[in-house]
Amino acid sequence: MPLETTLREKILLKLVEVIDPETGVDVLRMRLIEGLTVDEETGLVKYCFRPSSPLCPLAVSLATEIKHAVAAVPGVKQQQIEVTNYIKAAELTELINQDDV
Repeated sequence: MPLETTLREKILLKLVEVIDPETGVDVLRMRLIEGLTVDEETGLVKYCFRPSSPLCPLAVSLATEIKHAVAAVPGVKQQQIEVTNYIKAAELTELINQDDV
């Protein structure tokens, strides 16, 4: 009988599909996602997005792509995302946590 894949594992598999267009490398290998925690019961996912540089021109689009990838995983109900190491971290954190983004 095969072991069941956890919600966290499913999220990690989905994040491998998110590629930074500047480098051609996925966001996990680039270590752009930190502190991933998943509550299997409530579907709450928390993580920190750290763009590759404080002036990363793709930070907004990458953050949006990451959020959509995580949201596409069955079982994910809510996300809390913190942006760090970015010149407009507070603004992007507020933006990316809005429901319509």
